[in-house]
Amino acid sequence: MKRRSDPEQQPSSVQSRKKKRIEELGLNLSSTSDDDTQYSNHGTQESSTSSTSSDSDSEEKRPVFGSASIDAMSDPLAEGTSSRYSMYNSVSQKLMAKMGFREGEGLGKFGQGRKEIVETSKQKGRRGLGMVLKGFEKELNINWRTEPEATAYEEVDWFPECTTEIPDADELSDWMTVEKRKLIIDDETEFCRDSLLTNLLECKSAFDELEGEEMRRARTRSNPYEMIRGAFFLNRAAMKMANVDHVFDYMFTNPKDSHGRPKLKDKESELLYFADVCAGPGGFSEYVLWRKKWHTKGFGMTLKGPNDFKLEDFYAAPSELFEPYYGEGGVDGDGDVTRPENITAFRNFILDNTEHKGVHFMMADGGFSVEGQENIQEILSKQLLLCQFLVGLSVVRTGGHFICKTFDLFTPFSVGLIYLLYCCFERICLFKPLTSRPANSERYVVCRGLKEGIDDVRNYLFTVNRRLNHLRDSDQDVSLVVPMEVLRGDRQFYDYMVRSNESHCEVQIKALAKIHAFVQDSTLSEPRQADIRKECLKLWGIPDQARVAPTNTDPRTKFFQLIQSQNIDVFSYKPTALTAKTLEKLIHVFDYRCMVCGSEPKFLLGMGRSQIYTWGGRSNDRWTKLDLKTELPRDTLLSVEIVNELKGEGKAQRKISAIHVLDVLFLNGTDVRTHHFTQRIQMAEKFVRAVSKPSRPDMNPISCRPTYTRVCICRLEMKHIKSSGGFLRLSYTGRDDRHFVPCGLYIVKTINDPWTMAFSKGQKRKYFYNSKTQTSQFVVPVESIAPFHVCYYERLFWEWGEGVQIHESQKQDPDSGKLSRDTVLQFIQEHHPCYPSGLTEDR
Repeated sequence: MKRRSDPEQQPSSVQSRKKKRIEELGLNLSSTSDDDTQYSNHGTQESSTSSTSSDSDSEEKRPVFGSASIDAMSDPLAEGTSSRYSMYNSVSQKLMAKMGFREGEGLGKFGQGRKEIVETSKQKGRRGLGMVLKGFEKELNINWRTEPEATAYEEVDWFPECTTEIPDADELSDWMTVEKRKLIIDDETEFCRDSLLTNLLECKSAFDELEGEEMRRARTRSNPYEMIRGAFFLNRAAMKMANVDHVFDYMFTNPKDSHGRPKLKDKESELLYFADVCAGPGGFSEYVLWRKKWHTKGFGMTLKGPNDFKLEDFYAAPSELFEPYYGEGGVDGDGDVTRPENITAFRNFILDNTEHKGVHFMMADGGFSVEGQENIQEILSKQLLLCQFLVGLSVVRTGGHFICKTFDLFTPFSVGLIYLLYCCFERICLFKPLTSRPANSERYVVCRGLKEGIDDVRNYLFTVNRRLNHLRDSDQDVSLVVPMEVLRGDRQFYDYMVRSNESHCEVQIKALAKIHAFVQDSTLSEPRQADIRKECLKLWGIPDQARVAPTNTDPRTKFFQLIQSQNIDVFSYKPTALTAKTLEKLIHVFDYRCMVCGSEPKFLLGMGRSQIYTWGGRSNDRWTKLDLKTELPRDTLLSVEIVNELKGEGKAQRKISAIHVLDVLFLNGTDVRTHHFTQRIQMAEKFVRAVSKPSRPDMNPISCRPTYTRVCICRLEMKHIKSSGGFLRLSYTGRDDRHFVPCGLYIVKTINDPWTMAFSKGQKRKYFYNSKTQTSQFVVPVESIAPFHVCYYERLFWEWGEGVQIHESQKQDPDSGKLSRDTVLQFIQEHHPCYPSGLTEDR
């Protein structure tokens, strides 16, 4: 039996194994830092042996930790040691060498592992410790912290007023230059310093390999105005327009002339017309419609597809007042603004529907994805920019305004386009609103007051666009639309462009550097975003509300919400029949207005889009869905007739159901019941023009029934009506040449008792007389205006049926007991000899 070793003389097995392990690794127990220089030679040899034993005999001995030999590695300061790994202590180097690490190769038996050492993480925030963002290893060396303090107030810097004449066709004929297509922008330093342009492009390029989500998060945190977003509108574009409209003193939604007077002088009857081009899904239009409601009418053209107008998402505004038109083919067109046929068709459509005057202003917000080519966005978008300018010059009326989004403006082509606007408008400026993110290239050219005589410039741009289309698939391109000597020759224009570009570059560079810093440090944030949002919304007059879809309710509930009363007796009143006994009411004939009747009157309640309901007026009548294709804004209540309009005669005659407005109570939530009847009719005509869709022949027409100041008849003639057995029937022809069979005449009282209206022979004008106080005046007394319920209750109805002579070709039945035209007119002439004969529309 073997005797155990003395524990004091023999080391324990654990100690032996530990010592052996240290010797194998060639480690000195005292070597624990990079400053140690003593290594065991035995350990180095063991490491070399271990390294070679695992490889084939033919394989070269692998260098470790750089190109130096393992012997050299025993001293980290020895010549030849890789400086790349010299910062790691000797223990680390020996451990890696023992495991077979070779510089430039991966770990593992076959070198399949990672080749690079896991660096110490420098990231800040909640990202993974090993995460590395490409392109963000270095700083940009730009002090973004010197940016101005965020504020809600902005200033406008206008171009100097253009003093040169608008170029004519002869001058423009040789301005266009075609050269080899160019797809670089690095050398475009005519209108910006080389150093600034280079710096800007470098800052943009730093984000080329960054994931989109990383960029968006940093951008959101770094922009002090980011929380403004879209408020309760469809998108951010709506808030951009709200921002711009305020800064420019509401020159778009409340246009004024050079003396500060409103251009829309007749508030009751004149619509504000606007166009929205390349602007899907329609944020700009939603803002304008929200601001102006039924006082405006919009026309839109944008490329059909996923970015088309989203009218169903206009939660804040009445989309029923907006009419998309896609150029050639109308609603069936493609909306491509670069096609000359579309531009011409859109121009003609607008002129046809604005009395050949054009719109008061046009907005354009075109753009498309240039992912991976952001630096040459200006070049890629040049034709789009030109076409938007061309449409603006085609549809805006003289004195009207124009706003269009631009991007970088470094190339002479883009600057030349700006120069042409500079010549065609009274004043223009380049403006970047607070709601436009500071790091992007986006700016807006804002143009005020279109001059007369711009047709040659418009035709020139039309020609340039055709040339661009022709050269699209070639290596040639239009490089200039205005010669460089012309641009340089207008020193005020030239200096403004340079100053504007360089100022914009400096802001953009700082904003990009700021995002760069926010990407690197995810703990950074802008502390005043919420406060700035509140300041801006208050300044711009935008309610601080969330975007919420309108709630639906039943028509009866909505009706009572509008009228704010439970008493609905007035709606069931029937008009008083005009007979020999009631003819005496026409003694005060100036108190009345007349309109032809075509069917039983109804009340129409609009609840948005095609949600329209009709009601007969009696308490036991039910609200029923209108079985016609038309659209009305929410909270609209009208008195109407639904008649069969006819076009043509005989077998070729066509019939269509139409809505004729007789009176208005609520227009898109506006209560107009207390206005004078004449004003209400003017509002009705304006409203009808706003909601009508001339481009939609599939929709039932809506119109306002004409009213007359005299009890007399016009536009009546005998016509052949289809299915009437070949007999001629009395027909009333409207303003659009469609006609219907009338059944009588409404005579509406518009003056409130005890007031009446009379005619002064001496002054040759009408005046108002109070029978109670026996006083008279020429100015309309407010208390004399009959509200809707008085007009509705006091109506007279002159029935035109069988045996009633209205047209001169008809015969009166003496036994009918009904009044003929001659009887009524004779009565009026007897009591009012000065009452003029004939009939005049109440316009």
